[in-house]
Amino acid sequence: QVQLMESGGGSVQAGGSLRLFCAAPRFSVRTNCMGWFRQAPGKERERVAQIEPDGSTRPAESVKGRFTISKESARNTLYLQMNSLKPEDTAMYYCVGVPKECTTRVEGWNYWGQGTQDTVSS
Repeated sequence: QVQLMESGGGSVQAGGSLRLFCAAPRFSVRTNCMGWFRQAPGKERERVAQIEPDGSTRPAESVKGRFTISKESARNTLYLQMNSLKPEDTAMYYCVGVPKECTTRVEGWNYWGQGTQDTVSS
């Protein structure tokens, strides 16, 4: 059974930074598509960024230039570096994975972590 386990969330003031981690013991970050989604209270889940098997990335417009998705094959870990955080970035952040090819559709992702809460105060 595939499990994705997020860590690194927390509380920070606006303008600060956080780094999220996603461990995937039985799902290769090297050969599969990985990504991050988020969901704020009362809002739908929103794609944040995704990274293809070849390492190419596709961040959402709302986070472009502030957030960076990356992966480390040796540790089989996915990362999300979040800089210049804003209060509107407050949400539960989820690590997601899908075999091989990426998709931008929420329903297209096979595997979801439990989520990690990030709170940005003004």
